[in-house]
Amino acid sequence: MTGPVIDLGELRHGPDPEPSLRPPRAQSRPLRCALVVLLALVTLAAADVAPPRLAPVTLSARPGSDVMIDGDRLLILEPSSQSRPGRLAAYHLPGGELVWQVPLSTEARYWGMTALAGMVLATGYEIGPQGRGNLTMALDRATGAYRWQQPGTVFELVDGNLLLRTGGETEPSGVRAIDPCCGTVRWQLAGVSAAVTLRGTERGVDRVVFNQLDGPVEVRDATTGAVLARADLRPPDGGPIDLDVMDDLLVAHDRGAGTITAYGLDQLDKRWTRTRVQIDFALDCGPVLCMRATNEMQAVDRMTGEVRWSSSRWGWAWPAGGRLMANLSGVGPLEQYLVLDALTGRQLADLGRWELYQLGPGGRLVGIRRHPDGGVLVGELDIGAGTVRIVDVLRDATGECQVVTGYLVCNAAAPSSYQLWKLAG
Repeated sequence: MTGPVIDLGELRHGPDPEPSLRPPRAQSRPLRCALVVLLALVTLAAADVAPPRLAPVTLSARPGSDVMIDGDRLLILEPSSQSRPGRLAAYHLPGGELVWQVPLSTEARYWGMTALAGMVLATGYEIGPQGRGNLTMALDRATGAYRWQQPGTVFELVDGNLLLRTGGETEPSGVRAIDPCCGTVRWQLAGVSAAVTLRGTERGVDRVVFNQLDGPVEVRDATTGAVLARADLRPPDGGPIDLDVMDDLLVAHDRGAGTITAYGLDQLDKRWTRTRVQIDFALDCGPVLCMRATNEMQAVDRMTGEVRWSSSRWGWAWPAGGRLMANLSGVGPLEQYLVLDALTGRQLADLGRWELYQLGPGGRLVGIRRHPDGGVLVGELDIGAGTVRIVDVLRDATGECQVVTGYLVCNAAAPSSYQLWKLAG
């Protein structure tokens, strides 16, 4: 895979010239010396002037298209409609020349793309004569040639292979690891009445957890399928539990009894239990576990389960470098982000209001917002330093925009088209 891969999700529907320097005529030597110095400064400044900005690339794409950048390729996945099929197209960057395009089935709604091992993987939901469900199709990245298609939603494994997950909710679950080249199955487990939870890392998925409805919890190595641990974690009454993977912890929530219990992931050894508690969501926040209760966010000690601090100000939080970035609850269309000390909850910095994008797992945080003088302001948020670096200001960008690595994609004035802007920073 060449360069970072960024999935944008679904797209929603020049400076003034420098004044001329014309000093008044004079015969005094001090003024002539001053002019020589001024001319030297102007010459040095001119050497640092950035080259003229390239005009944005305009591409045709229907509303609701998915966009992804993979190295020197811009990939656009257009949805199907009743009247015409969708398409998956590849364009060469930075010029936007069409490299290849392929039609997509009218019976499927594709919603995600991944680039891996010289291929483009498109995942969608299909309703056809053989039933309905998620499927993944593999195309050659260079030519768009068809490679293979299999049922399931695709995830990258830490060893470079793929994991496909099928079923869920009312249907039996299944997982299988396959070779990305040809779709050859390496291991699989099908027809399981269990909820499936994956542990993802920056390198890919490495653990699969099966929460069986009427049996024990199983933890498996995602690359080999080997069972690492198996234990019945259900309460004495046999009621259901919800599971969340938090790095090396598996957190079980018994909503009926109002208890939360943490286990070591690879051995399912009990670490701690909290009673008389109800939470809506839980998230791994690095040094602490973030748990969202009805009216507040709680930071829970990973080792003991004790609440280190709580606040009703924060909607949610994300970890980075031992700190947390939290957003304020109910502040309008743009989220306001602040930096907190993870162990105490003390506010360290205010990063302002942004529409935020993360460029890859653990990657740069880039935000955009409308500039008061027109156009779009692009900034990079540094949680560790508690600062924002202005990357670029695009005065002529209009409409709804989203950011990717090195580019900004905006709705264009022409119907069913988008503009791709190269960022300066």
